[in-house]
Amino acid sequence: MTNDTPAKTPQARAAAIRRAVRAVKRGSFASYGEIARRAGLPGRARLVGQVLREAGKDERLPWHRITGAGGRIAFPPGSGNARKQLRLLEREGVKTRGNRALAKPLTNSLDALLWKI
Repeated sequence: MTNDTPAKTPQARAAAIRRAVRAVKRGSFASYGEIARRAGLPGRARLVGQVLREAGKDERLPWHRITGAGGRIAFPPGSGNARKQLRLLEREGVKTRGNRALAKPLTNSLDALLWKI
């Protein structure tokens, strides 16, 4: 019997990351670091990138919703992958500028928050 908890195995870490990626809703995005924190793996942003790279197309992960810090697209500006990620984000209603996804502005209106005006 080992003292390893499931969260310490590579498979469990990858599964936690995939769950955190799937939880990012359409029309929003999260950074690699945020996904790592949500998966219980703070400081493991690079592991998130590795799991996304290794994921097969059959997993249907919304990889395009994961960005670098501040909404920065991790692919080189102008590359095919960067254009594809920006296009997929824009289709979901995310505003972009240059090689970045822009956060939705916060509202101070209670009516807007409650009624989604």
